[in-house]
Amino acid sequence: MLTGGNRAIVLVIAGVALAALVLAGVLVRQVLAADEGTPKMKEIAGAIQEGANAYLARQLRTLSVFSVIVFFLLMLLPADDWNQRIGRSIFFLVGAVFSATTGYIGMWLAVRSNVRVAAAARAATPGVPAQGVHEGGDAAASAGGTDVKTVSHRAMRIAFRTGGVVGMFTVGLGLLGAAAVVLIYAENAPKVLEGFGFGAALLAMFMRVGGGIFTKAADVGADLVGKVEQGIPEDDPRNAATIADNVGDNVGDCAGMAADLFESYAVTLVAALILGTLAFGDVGLSFPLLVPAIGVLTAMIGIFAVSPRMSDRSGMTAINRGFFISAVISILLVAVAVYVYLPSSFSDLDNVPNSISSHDGDPRIFALVAVVIGIVLAALIQQLTGYFTETNRRPVRDIGKTSLTGPATVVLAGISVGLESAVYSAVLIALGVYGAFLLGGTSLTLALFAVALAGTGLLTTVGVIVAMDTFGPVSDNAQGIAEMSGDVHGEGAQVLTELDAVGNTTKAITKGIAIATAVLAATALFGSFTREIDEATADVGSAAHGLSLNLSIAQPNNLVGLILGAAVVFLFSGLAINAVSRSAGAVVFEVRNQFRTKPGIMDGTEKPEYGRVVDICTRDALRELATPGLLAVLAPIAVGFSLGVGPLGAYLAGAIGAGTLMAVFLANSGGAWDNAKKLVEDGHHGGKGSEAHAATVIGDTIGDPFKDTAGPAINPLLKVMNLVSLLIASAVVKYSFGDDKNIGLRIAVAAVAVVIIVGAVYLSKRRGITMGEEATSEESAARSADPATVS
Repeated sequence: MLTGGNRAIVLVIAGVALAALVLAGVLVRQVLAADEGTPKMKEIAGAIQEGANAYLARQLRTLSVFSVIVFFLLMLLPADDWNQRIGRSIFFLVGAVFSATTGYIGMWLAVRSNVRVAAAARAATPGVPAQGVHEGGDAAASAGGTDVKTVSHRAMRIAFRTGGVVGMFTVGLGLLGAAAVVLIYAENAPKVLEGFGFGAALLAMFMRVGGGIFTKAADVGADLVGKVEQGIPEDDPRNAATIADNVGDNVGDCAGMAADLFESYAVTLVAALILGTLAFGDVGLSFPLLVPAIGVLTAMIGIFAVSPRMSDRSGMTAINRGFFISAVISILLVAVAVYVYLPSSFSDLDNVPNSISSHDGDPRIFALVAVVIGIVLAALIQQLTGYFTETNRRPVRDIGKTSLTGPATVVLAGISVGLESAVYSAVLIALGVYGAFLLGGTSLTLALFAVALAGTGLLTTVGVIVAMDTFGPVSDNAQGIAEMSGDVHGEGAQVLTELDAVGNTTKAITKGIAIATAVLAATALFGSFTREIDEATADVGSAAHGLSLNLSIAQPNNLVGLILGAAVVFLFSGLAINAVSRSAGAVVFEVRNQFRTKPGIMDGTEKPEYGRVVDICTRDALRELATPGLLAVLAPIAVGFSLGVGPLGAYLAGAIGAGTLMAVFLANSGGAWDNAKKLVEDGHHGGKGSEAHAATVIGDTIGDPFKDTAGPAINPLLKVMNLVSLLIASAVVKYSFGDDKNIGLRIAVAAVAVVIIVGAVYLSKRRGITMGEEATSEESAARSADPATVS
C-alpha cells in the first residue's frame, strides 16, 4: 500500500519530471533562436526535414497498427483481476506513445538544429560576420568575433543543448509514466508497469531497427559510389544519396537512439519497482523513483556545465566535464536522500517478508553503495569506450596506420579492436552486477534489488548521456549541410570536421552505456521473471515444485534453451546487417544509374534526384524491420511453451551473455573504423583521395551497420525478450502444471510461433541483394557491355 508520506514523495517526483519537460521547452527556444545561415543552407535543411518527417510518419503509422493488436493480446494474459489487465494494456500504449514521442522530438529538433550549428561554424569563414546566437549567458557569442575557438564553442553549445532537449524528454517522460502508474495502482503497480515497459521497449526496438536500416543503407550507398567510385567528398551535392544520408542520421541516430534510451530508462524503472516492492515493501514503490529524480536535477546541471572553455584540449574535454560534474553531484544528493528517507534497520521497513526484516545491516548503506556502483560503472564504461574510439587514442591511430597496407588490414584491425574491447566492457559490467549482487548477502531478493538499484544509479547519468548521443548526428548533419551548400570554408569547415569526430566518440560512448543499462535491466528483469515463476508455481500447487527454477545445464533442455538464446542474438544481428546490405545495394545501383544517365551531374549542369534514394531507403526500412521484430517477440514464446520455464530462463541467460559481447563488439568496431576514416581525412597517411583514404572508407562502410543498426538494436532486443518472458511466465506454468494443464495448447502456441519466425526469415532471405530488383533492363545491359561500371 502507498502510504501518505510515500505518496507525497511520488507526487514530488512527478513534479520533477514535469520540470524536466519545462526545461526542455526553454532549451528549444534557445536553440531555435540561433541564426539559420544562408538561403542555400536553409534549402538543404528543408529537404532533410521533409524526408525525415515523411519517413517517421510512415513508420509510426505502421507501428500504430501493431501496437493496437498487442494492446488486445495483453488482455488475454493472466493477471489477478481485470483492473490489472486493462491497466497493463493501457500503459502499454502509454509506454509506446512516450517512446515514440521521445524519438520524434529528438528528430524534430535535430533537423532544425543542424543548420544552425553549420551557420554558427560559418562565422569562422573568412569574410563572414559573426552571428550572435541569443543564448542566455553567452556573452562571447553575443559580442561576435571570428576567433576559431569562440566559433567552435558556439556551434558545440547549440548542438549539445539540442541533445539536452532530448535528454530532458527522455528522463521526464520516463519518470512521469512510472510515477503515474505508482500513484494510480499503488501495490498493483508492478503488474501494470510490465505493460508500460513492454510498450516502450517494443516501439524502441522497431524504431531502432527501422531507422538503423534507413540511415546505414543511405550512408553505405553514398560512400561506395561517391567516395570510392567517383572520388567526390562524402556530402557532395552531386551524390544523389546525400540527402537520404542526412535524413538517416536523424531517423536512425536521433529518433531511433532517443527511443532506445527512453526504453532503457523505463524498463530499468520497471524492474526496480517490481523488485523494490518485494525487498523494501512500501518504500520500494517510491525510493527507486527518487534516485532517477535526483538524476533529472543533476542532468540539468550537467547539460549547462558542458560549456567549452578556451583551455579545453577538445570538445570531449567539455563533455567529460559536464558528465563527471553530474555524476559527482548525483552521488552526493543520493547520499543525502538515503540518510533522510530510509530507516537505519531492515526491521523498520513496513510490509516486508521476515527474511528481509531479520537481515543484518543498514538499508541506507545498502542502497547508497548499490546506486554508486551504477554511477561508477557508467563513468568507467564512458572512459573505456572513449579509449577505443577517440581519434587521439592508440586503437584508432593503429587502425589508421593499417590503411597504408589496404582495406583488408583495416577490416582486420577494426574487428580486433571490437573483440578486445568487448571483453573489457563485459568484465566491467559483470563486476558491476556481481558487486551489487553481493550486497544482498544471503537474501536473493535483496541481491536482485541491489542490481536494480545499480541500474537506477546508472539512470542518474542518462540525461547527459542522451545529450551526448544527439550531439553526434546533429554535428554530422551540420557538416553535411555545410559541404552541400558550399557556404562554409576554411577554418569554419575544420570546426565542423572536429565536432563530427567528437560526435562519433559521443555516439560510441552512448552505445556503450546503453549496453550496460540493458544488461543491468535485463538482469533485474530476470530476477522479476524468477519471482513471477515462484508466485505462479505457488498458485498451481506442488505439481510444479522444484521444476520451474531448475536452470542447471546438466539438463539437456536447459542447455538447448541457453544455446537458443545466444543463437537468437546472432540471427537478429545477421538479419539487421543483411537488411542494410540489401537496401544499400539498391542505393548503389540507383546512384550509379543517375551518374550514368545524367552525365551533367558531375559538371553541375544537371541535378541528381535525391527523392528516389529517400524513397528506396524508406521502403526497404519499413519492409525489413518486421522480421527482427517478430523474432524478438515470438522466440521466447516458442521456447517457453515448447520446452518449459527452466529452458526459458536459460534462454534469457544465453541471450544476455551473447548480447552483451556482441553489442559492444559491433558498436566499438564501427566507431573505431569511423574515426580512423576521420583521422585520414584530417590529413594523416595521405589524406583525402589517397589509397589509405579509400581503405578506411571500406572499413567505415562495414562498420556502419555494425555500430548504427545491429549493435544498438541488441539493447531493446534483450529487454523485449525479458519482458515477453515475464508476461508469459504465469501462463507457461499454468498450462504446464496447473489444473488448466493443456499440452495440446502449449504445442499449438509454440508451433504457431515457430512457423511465423521461420516464414518471416525465409521471406527475408528470398529478397534480392544484387541488381535483380533495383536495376532496369537498360542498366543491366550497360553492365554487361561495360564491366567497369560495376567496379
